[in-house]
Amino acid sequence: MTLLLVFLGGMVGAPARYLIDRLVQRLHDSVFPWGTLAINVSGSLVLGLLLGARDDLGLPAAMAALLGTGVCGAFTTFSTFGFETVRLLEEGSVLEAGLNALGSLVLGLLAAAAGFALAALLG
Repeated sequence: MTLLLVFLGGMVGAPARYLIDRLVQRLHDSVFPWGTLAINVSGSLVLGLLLGARDDLGLPAAMAALLGTGVCGAFTTFSTFGFETVRLLEEGSVLEAGLNALGSLVLGLLAAAAGFALAALLG
């Protein structure tokens, strides 16, 4: 059953990731991968909130699998982050590559911690 929930969540997360990435990138005329950054940071926030809700609010494990592993797992993308960072380096955009790498790490961790803390406050 868990595998089916993860599959169903992935069916929502993957297209949402594509559509939001295209929307965000269209709004920014820049070599910087704003779409991927926005997706990974927002996905980290939601996953932190979900895992906090599982621990502090009693969110059922099945819902955590559907929304966390399924939706957030398909929504966020480490491989695209890695590819885009390498692409920036290859294009000579060293500052942007460094900002992407450091910004993604710091903002992603802060977002996950904020989501987890928010769930604790609600619990």
